[in-house]
Amino acid sequence: MSAGARGRVWHGDQMTDTMKAGEGTRILVVEDELMIRMLLDGMLSDLGYTMTAEAGAIDDAMRLAKQADFDAAILDVNLNGEPITPVVEILVERGLPFVFATGYGQRGVPEAYRTSPTLQKPFQVEALAQALAAVAPKPS
Repeated sequence: MSAGARGRVWHGDQMTDTMKAGEGTRILVVEDELMIRMLLDGMLSDLGYTMTAEAGAIDDAMRLAKQADFDAAILDVNLNGEPITPVVEILVERGLPFVFATGYGQRGVPEAYRTSPTLQKPFQVEALAQALAAVAPKPS
């Protein structure tokens, strides 16, 4: 589907046409649970986004945050017991937007970044779409 292509979405019990807001937008996913990364890949695809890179460990996430080519990131706040803060700092330095994903609520988000968009786990595709729309660049 090309940028600006129309998709069909369910709203309540009726299907409507909508623009695929994230068409072509590249997403880095940092999540330690493989099944959640797989679920996110499918959700992102359904929304017209592309998961271009993924990491399940802090070292891999830091390397990708420094080097990978992406437009926005979804960050689990806790990777196998390690806080996501070093990755966040790299993204801030690069000027790249991000969304946190957490099962701990706002208290799980690093204090300095509590105003950033946050997805409460478990989340639905609608919540993901809303969070990404707040940070991801619009397609041209």
